[in-house]
Amino acid sequence: MRTFFTSLFAFILSGLAGGLVAQWLAIATGAEEEYILVFMFSVLVTCIVTFIFFVAQFMTDPVAAVAMTGKWLLIVFAVLLALLVALILYADSSAAVVKNDIPMVAGLGLPGLVTIILHWLFVRWRVRRGLIKAQVGVGA
Repeated sequence: MRTFFTSLFAFILSGLAGGLVAQWLAIATGAEEEYILVFMFSVLVTCIVTFIFFVAQFMTDPVAAVAMTGKWLLIVFAVLLALLVALILYADSSAAVVKNDIPMVAGLGLPGLVTIILHWLFVRWRVRRGLIKAQVGVGA
């Protein structure tokens, strides 16, 4: 039950933080309808990250599994973001088009990174806390 509530609270917390970053970027860049994709992507990242960390908490060594999961999620997300930037730079050679795509790429990248990092920190904190309680004998 502890794992479920940890994942639920991490989902809410990281989803809220990612949404706030996306909202701030939309206001700062004067975005219009195209930023709907950024908000949809933010929710998708939050759902995927929640599921992956939920599964990681059931490993035999959950502290190490959560640490490794967070590290690999950040690496995979950064690589995918770099591939997106490379695709934009390769497909559109004019500087005006690339300049218009920068707010969208930032909107896809920053909320996702905030979501992953905050989720990782929260789940890591809860898993360590539960492990310490179990070792002391207080109960989880």
